Amino acid sequence: MQYICKQCKKTYTKWVGKCDNCGNWNSLEEIESNLNFNYRKIQKDIKYTNTQTTIKKLSQISEIKDSLTTELCTNILEIDNLVGGKFIAGQYVLLAGAPGIGKSTLCLQILHSFYLQNKKILYLAGEESVIQIKNRIDRLEIKIDDVDFVDTRDVYQLISILEKNEYDILFIDSIQTIYSPNINSIAGSVSQVCECANLIMEVIKSKNILTFIIGHITKGGDIAGPMYLEHMVDTILLFEGDRKSEARYLKVIKNRFGPTDELGIFKMTSKGLVSIKNTLDLIDDSSFEIKSSGIVFAMATEGNRPIPVEVQALASKTFFSNPRRTASNFDINRLYIILALLEKKMRVAINEYDVFINIVGGIKYDDPGIDLGVLVSIYSSLKDFVISRSKIFFGEVGLSGEIKKVYIEDKRIKESNSLGFTEFYCSKTHKTVEQLIKDIFSKS
Repeated sequence: MQYICKQCKKTYTKWVGKCDNCGNWNSLEEIESNLNFNYRKIQKDIKYTNTQTTIKKLSQISEIKDSLTTELCTNILEIDNLVGGKFIAGQYVLLAGAPGIGKSTLCLQILHSFYLQNKKILYLAGEESVIQIKNRIDRLEIKIDDVDFVDTRDVYQLISILEKNEYDILFIDSIQTIYSPNINSIAGSVSQVCECANLIMEVIKSKNILTFIIGHITKGGDIAGPMYLEHMVDTILLFEGDRKSEARYLKVIKNRFGPTDELGIFKMTSKGLVSIKNTLDLIDDSSFEIKSSGIVFAMATEGNRPIPVEVQALASKTFFSNPRRTASNFDINRLYIILALLEKKMRVAINEYDVFINIVGGIKYDDPGIDLGVLVSIYSSLKDFVISRSKIFFGEVGLSGEIKKVYIEDKRIKESNSLGFTEFYCSKTHKTVEQLIKDIFSKS
């Protein structure tokens, strides 16, 4: 027996607590020494005969056929716009997201779209049985008769099916459930994910099969498994959202064949995911009707897409020596800066108040353009002053109290007008926070 580090793949003849190569503790797992970790178990193109090897045929650019550039569109507007209008035959796509967010539902809807285009499809159900998949299909009310489903978890059985049949599209749900019997570890381990993902890639690239694999994420929101998996795939899609909310966001983290600055927005319904074209649908109608202080609207961005968000703030007198500072879906460090500016520029005794911030929708935005909306909402709560719902704010707040221009500011202004906001506040309307606050709150 030998031992291998799950992180850096260094092998040892005996178990040690700490890998001296990468420094990780308890990262060694037991393997059989005769495997030699050869990640080429299926020898299709290169056949070994004793010590001699048959070399693969060399190709020149002029000889390569253009079948590799076959375009495959889902006809789902939010997805096609997200990836640059199309997928490519042989493209390796990783779809990751939190449990219950709707990854399997999204894959089935993409599958249905390709089915309507008469594509030959294989769906591997590693986490569910085929009966459970059928129940989901019935609930979504989609008809997909001529689609092959298999519930095996053995990667070699999958490869055998792919070798014997011709498919255009492959779905794997999920990569963490697939295992190789040649690896002495459980499914989902680093070595298993590396082995299985690599074997699958060899087959789909040689047969030009567009492949979607579903992946898990960790508690911290990162994609579970080795970084090697993220390097291997062509495209990474991250599916986000609050399971208690209807809104779902599909982001591109990596894309070798298209842009990475777009965002797809969906609404989860009992019949599946529905594309959202009007971003104002993300805000509850009651938010416009409730007349309460501490509520303002800000224009955030994801990629090149402006998105209106509802910012809620609550400032209340504290009974403790250390006031509470809580931020939901907003960077707590930026909140500290905003509070310091209110104390410095507006002479507010902020240490006498507990301050709570919430960006409604379940998505944490890293856009500094929300700063101005957060600042105004806090001041609105402090003064118990209701901000008109026709106003919208976007701008980065500098340390000296200036309002800085933000990314695609003109596009945010245009989107604000198209959504019905009659007044916008940004670097074009006011230069400093002090000037803006006095202008708004002096009208009471």
